[in-house]
Amino acid sequence: MIDPTTSGISSASGVPAEAVVPPVRRPAAAALRALIALAALTGITIALVTGSNPLRVLSYFTIQSNLLVAVVLGLSARRAWRGHRPLPPWVTGGTLLFIATTGLVYHLVLANGPGGFSMTGDAGSMAGWHSYSNQLLHTVTPVGVTLDWLLLTRPGGLRPRHAALWLLYPVAYLAFALTRGALMPPAFPARYPYPFLDVDAHGYPGVLGNALTFGAAFYALALLTTTLDRVRPEPRGPENRISSQAAGPLK
Repeated sequence: MIDPTTSGISSASGVPAEAVVPPVRRPAAAALRALIALAALTGITIALVTGSNPLRVLSYFTIQSNLLVAVVLGLSARRAWRGHRPLPPWVTGGTLLFIATTGLVYHLVLANGPGGFSMTGDAGSMAGWHSYSNQLLHTVTPVGVTLDWLLLTRPGGLRPRHAALWLLYPVAYLAFALTRGALMPPAFPARYPYPFLDVDAHGYPGVLGNALTFGAAFYALALLTTTLDRVRPEPRGPENRISSQAAGPLK
């Protein structure tokens, strides 16, 4: 049996769903999401232009997670503008989790001098355009995506299994970072993208210990995200209406 909610066809008459329930455009949501995507793209562009090596810049989790934000929020803006169905919750929830991890790790670990993993000790590297890029990539986009998820997305679509699914990316990133570092000459600058992944400084046992610690924190944050999704309130407003009571089998 064809599901009318996914096929766009009314089971009662074979009429497209849009003819029964007109699509609801969400210009405010589209505008916010477009701005968030633009912030991510601007931060990435500045980092690429001011960086010494584009491939090195693209190797950072920060850049990759912001690229994901640009794509997902850009698509979400387009769908909201046209009144189309939103992206699957596991996609938007995963995007939130990855960019929130970027923001939290930066502010709590990488920008924390006493923690031992600081990357902000060089004042020159945090001035001018570098400072603008850091603020966009580590603060503006995480806050923007969080607000979008809390205020403009429907709750209840996430499950605990999604937390395990989202773990695949950080595991793959760890394998990438360690393999990349092993293949590069010892004198190569930023051979390992983050201090807690530096095998030269901590050895493989130390790096794996760091990875387990960060991985456990990531999984806990993922489970917290799925839990919050079940208890957070439903956003109000006509833009969240999927169908009317008169729409028959459409739900």
